[in-house]
Amino acid sequence: MGKLVSTIFVTLDGVYQAPGGPQEDTRGGFEHGGWSFVYGDEDFGRFVGEVFERPAAFLLGRRTYDIFASHWPKVTDPADRIAAQLNALPKYVPSSTLTDPAWSGTTVIGGDLAKEVTALKERTDGELQVHGSGALVQSLLDLGLVDTVHLVTFPVVLGTGLRLFKEGAVPTKFRHTGGRTTPAGVSIQSYDVAGRPDYGSYELPENA
Repeated sequence: MGKLVSTIFVTLDGVYQAPGGPQEDTRGGFEHGGWSFVYGDEDFGRFVGEVFERPAAFLLGRRTYDIFASHWPKVTDPADRIAAQLNALPKYVPSSTLTDPAWSGTTVIGGDLAKEVTALKERTDGELQVHGSGALVQSLLDLGLVDTVHLVTFPVVLGTGLRLFKEGAVPTKFRHTGGRTTPAGVSIQSYDVAGRPDYGSYELPENA
């Protein structure tokens, strides 16, 4: 049984849209693409390298898949660990419109997302990694299918853009499993999903 692990970049105000470049995702007239670039120091790169030591397969949203597929197949240096993993390992894309993917090792999955991803986890030996793919991560969290989230928060507020934890998300509790902060101020925190929240009150008992 595999673990479904999400690694996602967000701003301080929770925006996940277009971290990598100005034209990456301009939905809604978004003009702040590329907001993560200036924070990519050695510590940040080391974390990304560590993540890419562990995948057994990848599960990618359609938009993230298209971005990756336009770049990583062109990177053929065997010393590039990220490219080597992405190009060699199985990639799965939930989509009703992607019919003939050109990137080798890609399988399109359709139908019931919960059923398909559960089956995919059951036959994966190791980490089934989701990178970016904010809308897909939202759905997977709501379905209770995510095991671990690496939430990478950058010290910038944008004010507009698609947010990861939006109104109506299923209430979810997380258990902190580790973290670090890079010299550039990027907070890298890891959480295991731990079910539904617990509730209490700070009010003093009447007879206290």
